[in-house]
Order: sequence, then C-alpha cells, then structure tokens
Amino acid sequence: MSLLLPSTPRADGFHMPAEWSPQSQVWMLWPERPDNWRYGAKPAQAAFAEVAAAIARFTPVTVGVSAGQFENACARLDPAVRVLELSANDAWARDVGPSFVINRDGEVRGVDWQFNAWGGLHGGLYQPWNRDDQVAEKICRIEGLDRYRSDGFVLEGGAIHVDGEGTVLTTEECLLNRNRNPELQRGQIEQHLRDYLNVEKVLWLPQGIVDDETNGHIDNMACFVAPGVIALAWTEDRNDPQHAICQRAWDYLRSQRDAKGRALQVHRIVLPQPLSHSEEEARGIDVARSAWPRRAGARMAASYVNFLISNGAVILPSFDDPTDQVAANQLADLMPGFQIVCIPCREILLGGGNIHCITQQQPTAVKEGTIDGTLD
Repeated sequence: MSLLLPSTPRADGFHMPAEWSPQSQVWMLWPERPDNWRYGAKPAQAAFAEVAAAIARFTPVTVGVSAGQFENACARLDPAVRVLELSANDAWARDVGPSFVINRDGEVRGVDWQFNAWGGLHGGLYQPWNRDDQVAEKICRIEGLDRYRSDGFVLEGGAIHVDGEGTVLTTEECLLNRNRNPELQRGQIEQHLRDYLNVEKVLWLPQGIVDDETNGHIDNMACFVAPGVIALAWTEDRNDPQHAICQRAWDYLRSQRDAKGRALQVHRIVLPQPLSHSEEEARGIDVARSAWPRRAGARMAASYVNFLISNGAVILPSFDDPTDQVAANQLADLMPGFQIVCIPCREILLGGGNIHCITQQQPTAVKEGTIDGTLD
C-alpha cells in the first residue's frame, strides 16, 4: 500500500540522504521517442543499457519501459536488470522519479515533485508531460512506499544536490526561473526545500552549464562528494562564456559554510571541450512541434560532474575527449575508496542530459543503531 501523506518530510522527521549513502536500487526509464533520440532511439538505448549494466555491478537496477518497448528492452538490457512496464513521456528518471527520504527508524518514503517538463508552456522541452508527472507516484506504489506530493511547487530532481547533513545545492538560474514557480519568492522556495528535503542551509550558485536546456540544473555544474566537499565543473578557457560562470560559482562557494558550519572544500573537475550536434546526428532526429528542436552546431551541456555515486562506485560519463581520463583521475583522487567506472555517453548527451539525469537512487532503509541493517 502507498499512502499520499498530507504532511511534509520535515514535519515527520524524514530527510533526503546523501548519494553516497547505501542504496537498495537505482531507477531508470527506457528511451524511445524519435523526436529527442536519433534513429528511433536505438543508439541511446545501447548507451542506457551500458549504464544500467555498469550500475548493476554495484546496485540492483530497475528500468521502466513502455508496453511497446517491453520486449525490446528485455532483450537489450543485462539479465541482472529488472524490467517493469511503466509508461512515461521520456526517459529522465532523475527529474520525474521520486526523491527518496528516510528517517531514523529505517523507513523510506518518496517526494513526488510537481513536474512541468522544465518550463511548461514557457520554455518547456516537450508536451504533454502528464505521464512523466505520474512516474513518482507509480514508483512509490510499486515499492509500497508512502509519498509526499509538492502540489503548487514545481521541481526536478536534477535541480538539487544534498549532503544528507542539512545542506542543499541548487542554482538561481533554475529555481528562480519564472517558468517554474512564478508566484514564489526566493524565501518561499527555500522554505519548500526545507520542508521537503529537511535541510537547514540552501547554497545558491548563480548559473549552471552554458546552454543547459534544463535552465541550469545543479547536477551538471556541482555536487557534494562528501560532507563539506564539493566537485565543481571548471574550464580554464577564458574565451568560453562558461569560464566566468565557473569563476562566480567558485568565489561564492569558497565564501560559504554548510549547515554544520564547515567551510566548504571546493575541487575543480575539468570540463570537456565544447561539444555540439553534428549534421549527421541532427538529421537522425524526427522534427516535431511538441518537442525541443535538435539542430546541427547547437552546443551541448557536456559535464563530467553529471555522474552517479552508487554503493562505492562512481559511474562517470565519457565523451571520447582528451579530458576524459583527466576527469577520471581527478575524481579518483577526490574520492578514494570509490571505483571509477567510465561509460561512453555522447548518445545520452545528444538527448539533453547524462548519467545522473537518467538515474534515481533509492536509499536502503537502515534503522539508526544498525550497520547495513544488521544490529551492532
């Protein structure tokens, strides 16, 4: 049974844990729409399958698939991956799936954010989005988890990153964008974050990655990798408009403290060279008025920070770029004890996101006073 609760996680003593906390599974959705993924999404499906197989080495994976793609997905996905029929408008599990919250008694619940396809009728990426807005509820029902619904407050999971200790990272470019919650002021948005994530401190970066069609999601720009430690996307190219954005983020974060009062340790993670859609890639995508156009030469929001942390592993995107190994080495130095697994992800990037965007982790329910569910 899954109940819709009238309260908030904060009121009930629940909070969103850090991504490096133990996870029971990772959720994904299967790509298929031809107006976002080239050549009937077959290249993207191969990339999604490789990501799922990599995660499944460390954490169980469940992939939601439409009825029409069920047989195909079962054939293409690793046998270790669980496949469920679950309709959606596209394949961005981070943004449409529930943000899971936990309490000290080992309970897990879901936060079902209101979703409007990154802007609704004012800059949104496709329509309709009604099935996407049902995904979080469906996952909670499948898992038998109670949920909180943020009716009247639009948010995507990729717009937030938490440390599990009371601090959340986000960007002004996204959360203050008038195409999400135009009737809310900054203070009101912060209160919603406090209520639904149970945090005390909101860190506001000014912007995200250049030409990020999500209006600057934080998970492409910066993330927590440990309490008080942040990985920040960085370029040294002063001719790139991204440089000034990175510098402002660096200056801001270096001046801030987290909810525990710690000065933040900020580490630069190299960005790949600017990447754009090729003529051949753009030709493979169907043209449709209901979807964001994909044009040759358009810059893509490529970033190595868009990785998933899962049960001791870092599933890291690569782009066949000379900086791939540099980024992998930087993260290996920054996150000792984690296994860095690099996956070619240009096909995912062509659709507008990357590994963190297509995954949503479900934390393990661990009762306080136990270790991995086993009594001390």
